[in-house]
Amino acid sequence: MKKALALLLTGALALGCLAGCGGSDKKAEEGGEDKVIKVAASATPHAEILEQAAPLLEKEGWTLEVTVFDDYVQPNNVVEEGDFDANYFQHIPYLENFNKEQGTHLVNAGGIHYEPFGIYPGQKSSLDDLAEGDTIAVPNDTTNEARALLLLQDNGLITLKDDAGLEATVNDIVENPMNLEILELEAAQVARVKDEVALVVLNGNYALQADFSVAKDSIAYETSDSEAAKTYVNVIAVKEGNEDSEAIQALVKVLKSDEIKQYINDTYDGAVIPFE
Repeated sequence: MKKALALLLTGALALGCLAGCGGSDKKAEEGGEDKVIKVAASATPHAEILEQAAPLLEKEGWTLEVTVFDDYVQPNNVVEEGDFDANYFQHIPYLENFNKEQGTHLVNAGGIHYEPFGIYPGQKSSLDDLAEGDTIAVPNDTTNEARALLLLQDNGLITLKDDAGLEATVNDIVENPMNLEILELEAAQVARVKDEVALVVLNGNYALQADFSVAKDSIAYETSDSEAAKTYVNVIAVKEGNEDSEAIQALVKVLKSDEIKQYINDTYDGAVIPFE
């Protein structure tokens, strides 16, 4: 049977799972039929990286099927429910917070890449151009908002409470000398308002979708040797108990291969960095 990558482009709210989908459809190994790995992913860069992994997995006897979701909730739900084997879209703090809030049982099966968070131009092209009362747009989900605010703090724009950490919100801002307005938006919406605000703070994948280059366009970003690289590594997430399965071990091994690392380095201009 011909093995291929199935990129099933869906709206996450419109399709939770395709008809008839289930967990890993591992057919008779002795008979040499297809073994299928079903992964839920964000479009950029996750599904693109998976597309490069498909032929490598094919050589190992696996067919990779990828469904693209456009939100940060359904990819976890469909793995928890057993409709997909894994997802690839999130970092560890988001995964842990999701488990805590939703009562899910998802675990990290392997760290694949790191996406530097960056401050990007909107109406203003540098931090020095900021004026009293300017607006900066940030993601509003718990861990990503904290990450954005910490980056603003690192660049001297605000000061947060000492104990705010990875749960920081705008309510934890204790100093804001320029009276900047922090506009909290759903992560996918932040880049879309760049022409209406002074600056935007973006996840790496949304920066890519907005045609921003970390190397060329970012005003400031998290460095690759920072603690953030370890904290915010994007992982393959699976339901607890499945992390050592043959399918998941094969998937993670390929995604951490030299071929995939080379693809990431050649393609994303510093916006995506392989995790060692």
